[in-house]
Amino acid sequence: MSKPQSISLREALKFWIKLGFISFGGPAGQIAVLHQELVEKRRWISERRFLHALNYCMVLPGPEAQQLVTYIGWLMHRSWGGILAGTLFVLPSLFILIGLSWVYLTYGQVPWIAAIFFGIKPAVTAIVIHAAFRIGKRTLHNQALKAIAIGSFLAVFILNLSFPIIVLIAAAVGYWGGKRYPEYFQQNSHANKEAKSYGSAIIDDDTPTPAHAQFSYQSTALHSTVAFACWLLPIAALIAYFGWKTLYPTIAWFFTKAAFLTFGGAYAVLPYVYQGAVDQFHWLSANQMIDGLALGETTPGPLIMVVAFVGYLAGHIQHLIGYSNPFWFGALGAVVATWFTFLPSFFFILVGGPLVESTHGKIGYTAPLTAITAAIVGVIVNLGLFFAYHVFLPHGLGGSISWISMAICGLAGIALFKFHKGVMSVIGGSALAGLLTYFSSVLIG
Repeated sequence: MSKPQSISLREALKFWIKLGFISFGGPAGQIAVLHQELVEKRRWISERRFLHALNYCMVLPGPEAQQLVTYIGWLMHRSWGGILAGTLFVLPSLFILIGLSWVYLTYGQVPWIAAIFFGIKPAVTAIVIHAAFRIGKRTLHNQALKAIAIGSFLAVFILNLSFPIIVLIAAAVGYWGGKRYPEYFQQNSHANKEAKSYGSAIIDDDTPTPAHAQFSYQSTALHSTVAFACWLLPIAALIAYFGWKTLYPTIAWFFTKAAFLTFGGAYAVLPYVYQGAVDQFHWLSANQMIDGLALGETTPGPLIMVVAFVGYLAGHIQHLIGYSNPFWFGALGAVVATWFTFLPSFFFILVGGPLVESTHGKIGYTAPLTAITAAIVGVIVNLGLFFAYHVFLPHGLGGSISWISMAICGLAGIALFKFHKGVMSVIGGSALAGLLTYFSSVLIG
């Protein structure tokens, strides 16, 4: 099979735009689409180089699918190629979620729309628990890692420790364990799997690393300066216009911190976002957070785009009284949350890519990350229980149990665990169940 011709940036952008609208299914589905399109069909990159790039992104904090897109775009067409590829992967879902967030706040109390969300909430609870199971199955390979997961669950469930503290403790345990008992903290490497050949690729196994992807102090300094300016100038503008302790600078700083805690993907950072947005800042309620996760699951792009929903609700609700059109305040909140969540991901690829390549596979660097991933499993289980509490007991411990919600959650769990159905079909079926419940109550009433 002949080697494909090199692809121009213009041609590549056509695919990246398309990808932004078809990237459903969460990280696993998105990575599968990338593999099918770029490795098997278009042969832009070889199987081995694709898996090698995926390993980089699994090590970094942030949404791995978006970082993988950024990495491949960067490898093919330098910095602008990576920036445009990563941005186009996110942009469609940002606009879609802003629109859906407005519909949710404006028409969310319409009975039949409320019924849809009533059916979706139990499904989201099952999806979160299923995510904890999948991550645990992939990462908890021995008793030491299982003990870390159990410890993190008890730390947040009983002691109510914040997510950053749990991450730091897990990292310290992993660093110590990597030195004393390295056999318990080895990572399973995607690149160790047997790589298939789909014919010659533009970036093939023996293609030299391009000059722009090799480490240099000059390039590192330039990209670091630009990234810092892209963080500092917007947050300074928000502070200058709105004031230091107002909503939008708070959103910017909160999601900057969240971006550095997303080891293990979107489900890993959800507990932190939940703690801050619901418990600390009261930007939205627990039930609204569950609804936001449902919207994030049903739109293209990274699941972590739920931050756009959180930012929109924070801006819209705070400016609901006294302003004729709070939509634009909500849209600004969504843009601010998205910008500061994803900016570090571009920094990690453009600045850290060459550095990660030189350190990848060394136990001293990977053991803390392995321990953090194990701890995240326990935190996600706790998040699932919180969701279950609010869904099954909507009026608290003193109120009645929602048996219909429990039944929908049970059926969604069976669909996920036993029949391995996709998230979209589970949410669609649960939404239909919510509608049927509403219409049957209307008919009976």
